[in-house]
Order: sequence, then structure tokens, then C-alpha cells
Amino acid sequence: MSNYPAELKYRESHEWIRVEDGVATVGVTWFAQDSLGDVVYIDMPEVGSEATAGETIAEIESVKAVSDIYAPLSGEVVAVNEELEGNEESVNSDPYGAAWLFRIRLSDASELSALLDAAAYAAHCEAQ
Repeated sequence: MSNYPAELKYRESHEWIRVEDGVATVGVTWFAQDSLGDVVYIDMPEVGSEATAGETIAEIESVKAVSDIYAPLSGEVVAVNEELEGNEESVNSDPYGAAWLFRIRLSDASELSALLDAAAYAAHCEAQ
């Protein structure tokens, strides 16, 4: 599997997005988890809270650092991945699958046009 699945959208701040029926599932990319090292804690947003595109919504902590996670799109947080509590290391092994972080019901679908496709995101990562 590619490090950057083509069916996803990306932010330069290393979040991936999969949109289905107006709800965006969000996680951190392979590049992000690889840069962070072993993930040990994730401070998730509250279900029902409002996300604003580009603003900090959560934090991810690894043995190396604490990093902000930015909302890729605006809307209401409708779910968080409770399976990650106590199992944060799955972000390192399955960042695009079981280790999704949260879901946002989109309030402005036009924000999707600001996201990167896999090729543009891969080029961004190579430049870093």
C-alpha cells in the first residue's frame, strides 16, 4: 500500500481526510506518525464540539514530542475513535485504518477544494 492512499485528501499539517455522506473521517498520515515515533497519548476533541478548519482540535503525544492536530474542515465533531484509548500505538501501525481519530459533519463542503490530493501531499512531504 502507498504511504499516501490516492482516495484520501490531505492537509500540509499531515492530517488525512476521507469524506462519506457529508462526514469527514480524520487521522494523521504515515509521514506524521513516522516523524513522531511511538505514539503514547492522544487528546481527542469532545463529541459535539465545533471544529474550524485550520485550528487546533486535538493533540498527539509521542516519546519524542507533542504535536497539534488541526481540523482539516469546519463542522461538528460527531465521533471520536474510543478504540485508541490505551491503544495509541495503533496510529503507528495502521494510520489509515483502525487508527482514525475523529469524524466531523461538514458545515461547508467547499472547504474540500483547499485539501491536497495524494500526489501533491507526497511532493509536500518530500520537500520537508
